[in-house]
Amino acid sequence: MLLDRLAPVLFVLLWSTGWIVAGFATPHADPLVFLVVRYGVAALVLLIVCLAFRATWPTSRAQWVHAIFSGVLLHGIYLGGIWWAIAAGLPTALSGLIAALQPILTAMSAPFLIGERLTSKQWIGIVCGLSGLLIAIVPRLVILQWSEIATAMVPLFVNVVSMAAVTAGTIYQKRYLQISDLRTTATLQYVGALAFTLPFAMLMEDMRISWNAELIFALIWSVFGISIGAIALLLYLIRRGQVSRAASLIYLVPPTIAIQAFFFFGEQLTLPMVVGTLIVVLGVYLTNRRSDNIVPAVK
Repeated sequence: MLLDRLAPVLFVLLWSTGWIVAGFATPHADPLVFLVVRYGVAALVLLIVCLAFRATWPTSRAQWVHAIFSGVLLHGIYLGGIWWAIAAGLPTALSGLIAALQPILTAMSAPFLIGERLTSKQWIGIVCGLSGLLIAIVPRLVILQWSEIATAMVPLFVNVVSMAAVTAGTIYQKRYLQISDLRTTATLQYVGALAFTLPFAMLMEDMRISWNAELIFALIWSVFGISIGAIALLLYLIRRGQVSRAASLIYLVPPTIAIQAFFFFGEQLTLPMVVGTLIVVLGVYLTNRRSDNIVPAVK
């Protein structure tokens, strides 16, 4: 079927646009406020879908807690950190490159959390991934003054923390939510993300949101194109047994984001950025070649 061939590619393309949407939305709304609206709309739409298709809800309090808490990690901290970092000036392509290291961090954590042993190729992949990130980042920092470096390091650090959060969330979901209905789990995850993000938005931001055509489009795309559309494709891939195909295409996400950022925002594709991205892609591939492929959380 044609959909079988297109679904993995469409899933990755939809997932990669999360960074581009952040770039379009942040000039018109505080990042956390926008995410609060997005989480609320996504939870409502998914609730309607669950009720319409009579999806199975968790049967125990522990399952409800696991689903909600995984949403805090996968969406609340992960997306909140990425969107805040981009709003604070971190280049979109660089943010996507950092987030692409998530499979490498997962592999590094696996021996300690779930007892998996790393092969020599995986260790080579980890070194490649970290080296590629340094190649992409260091030239940007060298040209800055010390005060500018200190300022730039804050959003960079927040982006790394968000990447660690999605790694923890992925492992958490793999451990506690393997047999749950993905539709109801996704709904509860957005509820958890909303409950977590709203207090931070009220404390840290001015609740600024300026409704215009660009912001409305960003919201519609975030909810239906990414939060709903990508999840629907993920459900289809799981049903068709093609999750591994989707996971293998995740390696193409960093260059995809860099190209999109170039066309939409005019971010320069410097030689260190291109070389570093290619090395990170190689590192992620080697790290996950012999391990269980884990599809990242949909943004």
